[in-house]
Amino acid sequence: MVKILMYSLNQIIDWLIETDPPRLQQLWQQADDVRKQQVGEAIHLRGLIEISNYCVRQCTYCGIRADNKKICRYRMAADEIHNCAHLAQNYGYGTVVLQAGEDYGIEADWLAGIIRQIKSATNLAITLSLGERHDDELRLWREAGADRYLLRFETSNRALYEAIHPNRGRTISDRIMMLRRLKSLGYETGSGVLVGIPGQSYEDLAKDILLFGELGLHMIGVGPYIAHPDTPLAQHADSMKLVSDRQVPSSDTMACKVIALARILCPGTNIPSTTALATINPKRGRMHGLTRGANVIMPNLTPSHYRSLYEIYPAKAGSHETAEVTNVKLKEQIIELGRVMGNGRGDSVCYGTQIWDDESSQARLDNLTA
Repeated sequence: MVKILMYSLNQIIDWLIETDPPRLQQLWQQADDVRKQQVGEAIHLRGLIEISNYCVRQCTYCGIRADNKKICRYRMAADEIHNCAHLAQNYGYGTVVLQAGEDYGIEADWLAGIIRQIKSATNLAITLSLGERHDDELRLWREAGADRYLLRFETSNRALYEAIHPNRGRTISDRIMMLRRLKSLGYETGSGVLVGIPGQSYEDLAKDILLFGELGLHMIGVGPYIAHPDTPLAQHADSMKLVSDRQVPSSDTMACKVIALARILCPGTNIPSTTALATINPKRGRMHGLTRGANVIMPNLTPSHYRSLYEIYPAKAGSHETAEVTNVKLKEQIIELGRVMGNGRGDSVCYGTQIWDDESSQARLDNLTA
């Protein structure tokens, strides 16, 4: 297995540094072909509800980090969350995503009650994205009816991870271990990375892509790093960047390379075309993701008066739109692509199965390289 992975690593690095347009078109086409074969033409919409922008963490790249005193903090009330969930149902979405900073003001029992009420009143799947929470909380929410959990590991380079994710007191951050726990609890489990973090090498990013498969992820989220001006990483980025031929750029093309390679190596997983892609390339970013391996979009249902306050990075795509405007726009884009809106929950076809298959993954890479 080590021999196969080392061979794959070098092939992945070669694709990450590839700049020739005809060669890249080959990558885009194979990723799109694998997407058609494995998950079909449906684009599943997950309604995003940003329920709180409080966070106890000091992640050096994030605009809602605990030390940022320039933002107004909020937590949504239960009835506001329920209203957003009903909106998702009315729009025909199959999932709501309850997202927040790592906010221990969101009490476990309170959230469990909200999960139960959404499940009893709708047929929606519920995805949670609440940071690193305790095992008993994760178990409680799963028992209450939560279906999925998203937790990006951001980078598999431990030294880089620790540079951008300071530990909270004596609490050691180990997201890889937590992802394995989430799977053991029965969650459909998602993770992903930032592309172009200052200090991230092509080898780092290639190892991230291989880790997607080794973890057997059901969802993979990839977005370009976008600097928030009120963060330490933005202010000291130059001191962390590698020399130009080793530093991964934060671009929509590089993010799409990771999406495409993730689709080829993990063919049945759900992969969103992220808001960050649409932010860095407002005209074509989201469409590029959807034609290069992605099959999910996450329209924002957060009430307008909260949306601009959930500023992980500035000028997020759609941050000044209403949910209705975003819904109409995205459905028009789906039609423009000749794709169809997904019906139902849109569970990963790999949920409950083993995604990573050395031989078939290697065969797809070899076919691409030939």
